[in-house]
Amino acid sequence: MESKIFNLEINNKPLTVTINDFAERANGSVFVRFGETTVLATCVMGENDVDGIDYFPLSVNYEEKFYAGGKIFGSRFTRREGKPSDESVLTSRLIDRTLRPLFDKDIKKEVGITITLLSWDGETDPAIMGIFAASLSLLISDIPWNGPVAGVRIGGNEQNLIAFPNYEQKNGIDLIVSGLKDKDNSVIFNMFEAQLHEKTEDTILDVVSFAKGYVEKLLDFQLDIQKQVGKEKKVLKSKERKEGVESDILNAFGARFEKEIDSHNLTSEIKAYLKGKYADSESVNYGMNFIESVIEKTLHTLVLEKEQRPDGRGLDEIRNLFADVSYLPRVHGSGVFVRGQTKALSVLTLGGPGEEKILEGVEFDGKKRFMHHYNFPPFSVGDPRPSRGPGRREIGHGRLGEKALEPVIPDFDSFPYTIRVVSEVLSSNGSSSQASTCAACLALMDGGVPIKNMVAGIAMGIIVDLDNSKPVKDRKYKVLTDIQGPEDHYGDMDFKVAGTNNGVTALQMDVKFDGITEEILKLGLEKAKLARFKILDVMRAVISEPRADLSPYAPRVTMITISPEKIGDVIGPQGKVINKIIDECDVTIEIEDDGKIYITSKNKEGMDRAIKSIEALTEEAKIGKIYTGTVKKILDFGAIVEILPGQEGMIHISELDNKRVAKVSDVVKIGDRVDVKVLSFGEQGKISLSLKQAKNGQSRVTSQNQ
Repeated sequence: MESKIFNLEINNKPLTVTINDFAERANGSVFVRFGETTVLATCVMGENDVDGIDYFPLSVNYEEKFYAGGKIFGSRFTRREGKPSDESVLTSRLIDRTLRPLFDKDIKKEVGITITLLSWDGETDPAIMGIFAASLSLLISDIPWNGPVAGVRIGGNEQNLIAFPNYEQKNGIDLIVSGLKDKDNSVIFNMFEAQLHEKTEDTILDVVSFAKGYVEKLLDFQLDIQKQVGKEKKVLKSKERKEGVESDILNAFGARFEKEIDSHNLTSEIKAYLKGKYADSESVNYGMNFIESVIEKTLHTLVLEKEQRPDGRGLDEIRNLFADVSYLPRVHGSGVFVRGQTKALSVLTLGGPGEEKILEGVEFDGKKRFMHHYNFPPFSVGDPRPSRGPGRREIGHGRLGEKALEPVIPDFDSFPYTIRVVSEVLSSNGSSSQASTCAACLALMDGGVPIKNMVAGIAMGIIVDLDNSKPVKDRKYKVLTDIQGPEDHYGDMDFKVAGTNNGVTALQMDVKFDGITEEILKLGLEKAKLARFKILDVMRAVISEPRADLSPYAPRVTMITISPEKIGDVIGPQGKVINKIIDECDVTIEIEDDGKIYITSKNKEGMDRAIKSIEALTEEAKIGKIYTGTVKKILDFGAIVEILPGQEGMIHISELDNKRVAKVSDVVKIGDRVDVKVLSFGEQGKISLSLKQAKNGQSRVTSQNQ
């Protein structure tokens, strides 16, 4: 089997592409290795068109194999890969968003792209390799596609930006940018995904500028490989134009498109008209696809030539805003955010450390204490279908809100709670993800979570001249603030920006045309900042800072610290001691290896009892302190007294009384309760006690018989 190998060095690290016929029945396939991380990308196009659809049937799937990281996961009854993890879903979406805009949207043949993680070295990001590998597999295949694209991840900080960072280098800045070559050979950008810790718009522009050189290098590498091994692209037969169907639609409804561009009734009327006029489904489907193009052109003409939006707003105008908190009783916190027809209700739940989410995957394992989940029920868009649970979109929107809020979440030491916020989209007409971010922030503040700053988000759009024969920089465009329905569906960009009054915490962009320039990015960020500040003012008028107290229905978490050597005393043999405390006090207890103990309870009395029980088990004797102990043993020269659980000391016969004592048993007997003072610690931690010095020199003995 012949293999063709291509090499490129990036930051002193080898990037190796291997092309062979391992997956020979796919239209295109490549193995890509960066460091010791390897992915396989394949692409396949179906032979026949899918009838009756008005979209391009593309599927992109990233599959992580447990063996890639040398791990065995899954139920002990299966021990194999199953449902994709959230991380796999998010990586699939990330790659999809870079590839999809570069396909002809009129293609109706199924295209499936699969990226498989085969080996992982513990530090190289497979997602960025997935973008590169998927792009290259398409580029060298015979599938029509207008790539290549290349992605770069930037980490570090403002003073030291790092391309292709490892996992520790993504704390302050974590920005993924994907780019391609425009008609004039300049680099433009078609996808962003970032989590930032309140970074300025200028910092974002600097990061993107820094990434540009890496993007160009990876694009040139792909084009060089294509020249050597690329297949000739298929020429897909265009659908025969049905001018009669087009003219019928325009004659009957043409005058209504501009005024009813946002009307579902118009679309339904046209569909009913076509079904009544044409017996064949092909003409009906053609007509429905045709009106999509008519509405798209109408929107572009309205915005670019008249600066009119479908709902009459100005280009920078935000829809009516409303915010509220404490909307629901008994829950730990709730927030409502409304922007026009988009309405979100977010609900906070607090839990103890033991309720953290367990992460188990190739790249990520451990625990997760902050979660934001997003639900988009069908009724929110007037759809009668039942809800089928979260899909890829819901997972992606939930994680975007999580990225936006995570930088302001208090650290675990200052607020040792597990935090879950669920955002329910009750009505949607554009940018429900950013409405959810705003509502979730309100819920956190309403619940008394001491977040560092208030977060709000906005979705920006763009309308660009449809003449794609020119470079983007030479095409007319208008940036829109707060996009809704038709501007999202028929527009050219969805650019979500979330942040505080200090800076951006998260952003996400995808496009439906080639890509944007740095000039467009700058303008979009500036307009998003102004909109964000307006939204923050509305939210701040409802609740200006987190509540001082948690909800009375929320659990309380108390942390105490003990010596790690005492952990065994708290747990007891086979967990009997700790389980007894949990059962008797109605609490949950988590113990960490460093001696930190977290006690969670909704009952203050139970909490106090649990703390006292643990303190009694773990307290260490202190010199000069008086303890009440039990006499355990009588010796010729003194008595052994247990002053704390598991801690014993000795009263020398000379310390029993102020007068001379002939026999120890004359003063104390086994089982007596006595007050003793700790005098000193001897070798190996032996404790010296005094009965006569306790209680100001007054001995007090309580006989076991009394």
